Amino acid sequence: MAPMTAVGEEMHALVERLYPLCRSITGDGVRATLEIVGEYVPLQVHEVPTGTQVLDWTVPQEWNIRDAYVADSSGRRVVDFAASSLHVLGYSVPVARTMPLSELRAHLHTLPDHPKWVPYRTSYYKPEWGFCLAQETLDAMPDGEYEVRVDSTLADGHLTYAEHVVPGQVQDEVIVSCHVCHPSLANDNLAGIAVATFLARALAQQTPYYTYRFIYAPGTIGAITWLARNAEWVERVKHGLVLACAGDPGQLTYKQSRRGDAEIDRVMRHVLAASERPHRVNEFTPYGYDERQYCSPGFDLGVGSLSRTPYAGYPEYHTSADNPDFVSPDAMEDTLAVCREAFAVLDGNRRYVNLSPYGEPQLGRRGLYDSLGGRSDAKQAEMAMLWVLSLSDGEHGLLDVAERSGLPFDTVAAAADALHGAGLIKA
Repeated sequence: MAPMTAVGEEMHALVERLYPLCRSITGDGVRATLEIVGEYVPLQVHEVPTGTQVLDWTVPQEWNIRDAYVADSSGRRVVDFAASSLHVLGYSVPVARTMPLSELRAHLHTLPDHPKWVPYRTSYYKPEWGFCLAQETLDAMPDGEYEVRVDSTLADGHLTYAEHVVPGQVQDEVIVSCHVCHPSLANDNLAGIAVATFLARALAQQTPYYTYRFIYAPGTIGAITWLARNAEWVERVKHGLVLACAGDPGQLTYKQSRRGDAEIDRVMRHVLAASERPHRVNEFTPYGYDERQYCSPGFDLGVGSLSRTPYAGYPEYHTSADNPDFVSPDAMEDTLAVCREAFAVLDGNRRYVNLSPYGEPQLGRRGLYDSLGGRSDAKQAEMAMLWVLSLSDGEHGLLDVAERSGLPFDTVAAAADALHGAGLIKA
């Protein structure tokens, strides 16, 4: 990975700022998260009422929590929501009781194999309450009576998601999606939020070919809600990428779209291979993050997923060990760089027609050979021109040229620019 830059440090600072907030699939934690992200990029926030039918799902009641704890007979909080939002089972219904440890145990969740870590658990669609704690904390709790309190509300409200759009030269869109429903988990998915946000800022400094739409939504139900509300124009989405687990020390992993041969799949394979970064490319499976919603057969969008170590592939996944120390500025900067490289290829992957297709045109008298004088890669640039001329038949794009020739995409794109300027090819 390249050395850390100020951008990497800024992304990590955003992760640290978002980390304490209690997020879920609905509620004020999501709104607070989007309010902070909105300081970096302008957001259009959407509120979808409870009970709204979204495809085969229904927007659930909104959950908010103020406090929660388990206290021993002396009043000491042995489990305290104020210390970490992970301590409460997500979507816990209200409870205020005193009960013996023998009864309480059924509502306590631990990780015996990692006795110092607190697990992340939820019960979104089944009324339940519970607490998550370190196994060593549970082992230290003596038998006796405990006060149990969950000060939460589960009532009609809204599901909240947001969008940020970077206008392009055309209305065809690339979507970048990240989930905003996880509480204090730095890699899954605060790093994804940070990378998406700084990617949006970088694209705004350019004039991209495609329009880029960034979607900040709770996992599963959020993506389904977005698809339900945008189904009439979703054909404008030509490419897409889901960002998750974007800051851990593992190598980059790209999960292909359901199609497997979508342009984003080819671009990501090319960029990762050409960069010589350690990486993996995985086949699509209908399990994982929101790529499975965008790729569902009725929509069948060309959307892949980029992560470092995939979900459940590292011991810290969905535990308190997934904290800001687990993610690094370097790793997030590397993930951001790959996204920028991939989108540069997407934006530049034009098709051209050779205007002098009968025999090889004379490049010298057009000054194209002279323009290569003194370049260390002159031979490579010359070959790129010849390859572009050869494959500019209206059927092949510049990515086809790069793949077939084995030349870097940016070299091929530069050759196309030169040939276009000399009037030898047209888009």
